[in-house]
Amino acid sequence: MARVTVEDCVDKVPNRFELVLIAAHRARAITNGSAITVEPDNDKNPVIALREIADQTVAVEDMREGLIHSIQKNVEVDEPEAAAAPVLTTDRRAPILGRDDMSRDGVVDTMTEEQLLRGLESMTPSEPSNAGNGGPRDRERDRYDRGR
Repeated sequence: MARVTVEDCVDKVPNRFELVLIAAHRARAITNGSAITVEPDNDKNPVIALREIADQTVAVEDMREGLIHSIQKNVEVDEPEAAAAPVLTTDRRAPILGRDDMSRDGVVDTMTEEQLLRGLESMTPSEPSNAGNGGPRDRERDRYDRGR
């Protein structure tokens, strides 16, 4: 085919606007490395895409679905129906993390406030910090105090 025209493609994709969208999507796919199904004949990607549509070497429905998928922002996920995935009874369910032995659940968080304070006090350093040793922050503070 020496030349491809819109009339060659309109009988495959009746809506001209949709034809432009599908051909542009296919041309982008060719640019991104998709295999060409016709001889390139030194043509540009949009012309190759139109020739593929006219020769019916690519499925127009597949290109339409690919175009829709590329534009979609929210993809719907089909949830399995209740009959398709029956719910297991509680005696056959796998143990849930942290809930294997229900009798031990009350033992997990039984620290009192006094125990927490004693634990925090034991973590405080016994040596004084480096505050007040003439570091850059102290010099900045001294300069500020002298300016008042």
